[in-house]
Amino acid sequence: MQTLSLFEDIIVDAPPTQGIKFAGSKLKLLPYILQLIRKANPRTILDGFSGTTRVAQALACSGRQVIANDTAVWSRVFATCYLLNRHTRKHYGELIEYLNSLPGRDGWFTENYGGAPNGGLARQPDNLKKPWQRHNTRKLDAIREEIDNLDLDESERSAALVSLMLALDSVDSTIGHYAAYLNMWSARSYNEMQLKIPNFTIQENEHQVLQEDIFDVLERTEVDLAYFDPPYGSNNEKMPPSRVRYAAYYHIWTTVCLNDKPQLFGKVRRRIDSSDVIAASIFEEFRRDPRTNRFIAVEAIERLLQNARARYIILSYSSGGRATAAELNESIRKCGKIIEVIEMDYRRNVMADMRWTSEWVRDAESPNKEFLFLIEKN
Repeated sequence: MQTLSLFEDIIVDAPPTQGIKFAGSKLKLLPYILQLIRKANPRTILDGFSGTTRVAQALACSGRQVIANDTAVWSRVFATCYLLNRHTRKHYGELIEYLNSLPGRDGWFTENYGGAPNGGLARQPDNLKKPWQRHNTRKLDAIREEIDNLDLDESERSAALVSLMLALDSVDSTIGHYAAYLNMWSARSYNEMQLKIPNFTIQENEHQVLQEDIFDVLERTEVDLAYFDPPYGSNNEKMPPSRVRYAAYYHIWTTVCLNDKPQLFGKVRRRIDSSDVIAASIFEEFRRDPRTNRFIAVEAIERLLQNARARYIILSYSSGGRATAAELNESIRKCGKIIEVIEMDYRRNVMADMRWTSEWVRDAESPNKEFLFLIEKN
């Protein structure tokens, strides 16, 4: 993808990346993240909330040494495939061809997530809405069991799982997450999924892949730059956290990776460990700290910035998140100074002064804007 940068005489090239559909995807922001990276010119970078790893992939392809961290097991699988692979893509041809050849069978995934067109119609019965049609969950059941039966090293296993997730993502009947499914079967759900070799490159740098709480990582990690894209939660006072947990949105990928046939609940058949009580993130917390009367999510962001052992920080945050402009500005200035701010609604540079706060949309009828802050620590 090639995009004009904020400076008209510079073209920013973002290398191709792969990932599943993701509400927090930074695909469109990649050229602007890379522009800020170029300004700071770091050698080592921590991607603290790596998600589908599109940012980590792009940073690795640009020659940076990357530490990719996320608490989600599926994020670790993506990062292992794209950052740590030591096999050529040709190495996987026979494996992917074999997995595609397996005959489908009814199993746990088909029982819980497979549906069929109702009497040949496109509408799903309301009480039976599913993310995939059965011809694809039968393939999923066969392929997923066989991956566990094969003698695969970590790279091979991650590549097989990533290939499976990308294939499933291409034939689902959702709007991009798994907290709800479409009433009508999507056109793509009728297609038969086909695994393809992930489009990775063998990396020269020695990257790291972690699956830990970010604050544990910060205690022992020192880098030139830290990139933080924490979950935002919601600033809607009428909307407590039940529908804003990333663990709830993407529970199905955890199950595909673990193949642990977990206990499920609800109409969408969520993992029990993706429930709000168990899967809560402090960055999605909607309550105030009774001791300080500050939002707990805002205090977590401030702690994140202060604990980062890096000269530079790039913080991605939405005006629809819990922090107000004033609160976020205060937290940033406690740990360093703003070098540059990019507002992503109109992709314009609002610079490093307080002008960005006037662009912070709080009106529920207006679209949320995403901001990228380049911060130099004190």
